[in-house]
Amino acid sequence: MRGPTKTTELFLIMRNQYLNAEHPFAQYVRILGKGKSSSRSLSLDEARDAMAMIVAGEVEPVQLGAFLMLLRVKEESPEELAGFVMAAKIAIEKRRDEALKNAGLPAIAVDLDWSSYAGKRKHYPWFLLAVKLLCQHGVRIFMHGASGHTSNRLYTEAVLPSLDLAVCQSWAEASAAIANNGFAYLPVRELEPMLDDMIQLRSLLGLRSPVHTLTRLLNPTQAPAVMQAIFHPAYRESHQRAALLLGYANSCVIKGEGGEIERNPDGTCLAKRVVSGEPVDEDWPMIFDQRHSPEELLSDDVMLRVWHGEQAHEYGEMAIIGTVALTLRTLALSDTPENAMIMATSLWQQRHDTPAKALIARL
Repeated sequence: MRGPTKTTELFLIMRNQYLNAEHPFAQYVRILGKGKSSSRSLSLDEARDAMAMIVAGEVEPVQLGAFLMLLRVKEESPEELAGFVMAAKIAIEKRRDEALKNAGLPAIAVDLDWSSYAGKRKHYPWFLLAVKLLCQHGVRIFMHGASGHTSNRLYTEAVLPSLDLAVCQSWAEASAAIANNGFAYLPVRELEPMLDDMIQLRSLLGLRSPVHTLTRLLNPTQAPAVMQAIFHPAYRESHQRAALLLGYANSCVIKGEGGEIERNPDGTCLAKRVVSGEPVDEDWPMIFDQRHSPEELLSDDVMLRVWHGEQAHEYGEMAIIGTVALTLRTLALSDTPENAMIMATSLWQQRHDTPAKALIARL
């Protein structure tokens, strides 16, 4: 006769441990899971406290799975998103400050926070050439993201080296990369390992969890401007409101191609922005009347040839220009979408001119 499995043994230990006293995290699962008439969203403070327990490793695996999936079904509120991010930022900032202090390095100063957690499936990650173009003109960008959680996707971390953009493995490396080239990518596993652990539950749970959403709002270096993208349009409103709750002065969230921060030139674009602490909605028209077919195969070589002017790519070049234009608006470097497009087009056409003129003048 088979004996109990390790999972069963662990469950029995947990059950006996909390036989006479409820686990402190149980209250948050109960709030979300009491049924249609009794369940509710967490308050900002409750969400912050719940995430603080999670990143501290004070939550049992069965609780974490239940919590994440209940949130997934309900869909997280702006207050929940903001609370989760607040707790995660505390843990991240502690790790960051300790790492920089131990390395004898000052705080990292950047102009723009850029998240990349989705991966591309139908089109090339043209947004990376938009990032490269912006860095060429003096915009300092800190990028963070994750990879490998969903099959059949091309992830940013795998593409960056071929574009001469730094993938870092520590805060010290990120500091040096920003100082030398104005760009650094740091995987979320280096920001806070527990966040990466939850993202990697995708293949175990069969669904993405709210962690895929909240990581886009982390802004680990406290950049003055934040770019975000989501895949499902309804999340634009939640991200805009969460950015306001987090006190972000300037941010932009769009429905990005494939869920990445990339303007799709084949459709209209609603940019849900925060401008000087106030919500602003901005409509951008479609660039092309007809949709372009997805790529059959994604190769880094094509992106490099387009960058060097050795190959034309109608869709890709307008995706780059459109993404740069949105970023210029977020950085308050252009007064209208139309002027932003003119400016972005000029930057793209002059990308091989040297030396590049800095977009941002610093004291």
